[in-house]
Amino acid sequence: MRSARRPALGAMLLALILAAVLIGPAVWSAAPGAMDLGARNAAPDWAHPLGRDQLGRDFLARLLTGGRISLAVAAAAALMGTVIGAAVGAAAGMSRRLDAPLMWLTDIFLCVPLLPLLLIAATLFRAPLAAALGPQMGVFALVTVAIGASSWMGTARILRAEVRSVMQRDFIAAARLAGRRPAGMIAHHVLPNVAASLSVSASLAAASAILTESALSFLGLGFPPDLPTWGRLIFEGTPQLGQYPGRALWPGALITLSAVGIMALGDTLRDLAGPK
Repeated sequence: MRSARRPALGAMLLALILAAVLIGPAVWSAAPGAMDLGARNAAPDWAHPLGRDQLGRDFLARLLTGGRISLAVAAAAALMGTVIGAAVGAAAGMSRRLDAPLMWLTDIFLCVPLLPLLLIAATLFRAPLAAALGPQMGVFALVTVAIGASSWMGTARILRAEVRSVMQRDFIAAARLAGRRPAGMIAHHVLPNVAASLSVSASLAAASAILTESALSFLGLGFPPDLPTWGRLIFEGTPQLGQYPGRALWPGALITLSAVGIMALGDTLRDLAGPK
């Protein structure tokens, strides 16, 4: 019973974090970018429960706004990586002719170190995308595509094994004898039987994406200072960790809790989508 409750508790935790970052900025009236240099590093009070940062900005407002950006990047990058991985894995599992080259491609991407690749992409494409889409949307597109395009390999390998197992079952042979087309076979027979594994892979990809975005922002290669993602807040709070530990601990705790909640949500979806 206790083990069955853990995924639900994690999903509830994630729901609370989502509600806070989605509804909180509308309820909390303080602007995240409003500076008051006369109140720099002010202690917490009723008007500013988490205090002010080094430029006099309300830290709670920046924390809530940053959560929107971090979770949006995680969701978009996880969706992109899951779609690419599912397509590659399904194609490799259903076609023996495509299996070897697609798995070779997957192995090549797995051998490439992720963080240096993301650092190179951020350095090369930040300025062109910012000029084409604007500073904020350009960085959002860069970070999302970079993380999504480099995180599909695990999903591809899992889906390839699951699809190959499903393709050996009797109902697939019956569907072939009945003249079912490949698209219909995937929609009606393959996907329902791999949905549980796909949901777990998507949750792992989302948790990994939020950690990767935080690492990029912590290194100063993510979003600009006016977009306070959780990783950016840790980057800004680390130099003052001895005097004001909450500036790094609060966003770090939310990153950890969000990752735990996302993985617990994946377990819940796995239990709901598992074949009966």
